[in-house]
Amino acid sequence: MAIIHRAQLNPSKNDLLRAWVPKQPWIGSVDCSSLERVDAYRFDDPDGEVGIETHLMRSVDGRFLQVPLTYRGAPLDGAENALIATMDHSVLGERWVYDACCDPVYVSAVATAILTGGAGVDLVFADTADHIPVTAHVVGSGTAGASVPAVESVTCSTVGTDTIVSAGDLELTVVRVIDADRVSGSATLTGTWPGQTNPALLAFVG
Repeated sequence: MAIIHRAQLNPSKNDLLRAWVPKQPWIGSVDCSSLERVDAYRFDDPDGEVGIETHLMRSVDGRFLQVPLTYRGAPLDGAENALIATMDHSVLGERWVYDACCDPVYVSAVATAILTGGAGVDLVFADTADHIPVTAHVVGSGTAGASVPAVESVTCSTVGTDTIVSAGDLELTVVRVIDADRVSGSATLTGTWPGQTNPALLAFVG
């Protein structure tokens, strides 16, 4: 369960994403002159310290992009190149926003969902405990109780429109530009959201 605060953000997530995404090497031929955030899904940090949110964006030419971010209350050591911006959060204070593919907490959360058949988490307002409707649904193809390699450090590289994450014995591929017809023979994370009713490949291990 992810706890959501009613807060003012500066810069806003939309402004941050629209400034950062068009500069990334994985956008390929996608026209990013206009980007619309259409949905998002979250995973939990077991330690409750790091916010893990993946944004789903639509480009002007109708492609869906996947942009995972992590939000931290202090800088992540050794991840200077993955820092996107700092953000003022009216409840939590200054937050450091990272490209989540280079954040071990995100990589561990996604790998756990993929390998154990986990799913995105419910969202709850901090002040009222009211549930927030979730419209982006993601699920892993694995089996409950499966072992998940420990993730302590990660390295990231771009291959086409994918980000390849290496973390010890684990290799995770995060699909940045979503192809509705793409499949993988490996353990996968797939998702649906408004405008994407058939499960789309989002990430896979191996």
